[in-house]
Amino acid sequence: MVMEMSESVMKEELKLDSELMLDSEFLVKAVIKLMKRDIFVRYKQTGEITDEDWEFCEKIDWHPVDELPLKEEFKGELEQRRKGPFIKFRSVEEIFEE
Repeated sequence: MVMEMSESVMKEELKLDSELMLDSEFLVKAVIKLMKRDIFVRYKQTGEITDEDWEFCEKIDWHPVDELPLKEEFKGELEQRRKGPFIKFRSVEEIFEE
């Protein structure tokens, strides 16, 4: 009976630990999302990023420009490049030959 109680207590503790783990993951994602939104709004207003914001952006590999729509002239250039012409290489080394 004592063994059963200790197992049930352990299972309950594991359940709590996993719930806390999920909650902390949720909180981390929520904080990152809020920070990105704040940085983006300030970037749109000022066109600048503070050193602190830049450090955060580097850590999560994100930049406010990533959220802006593509410029029309860039869309045209992308479409042209998709259509070709393409250069074919036989090996990776050929790419770096002059």
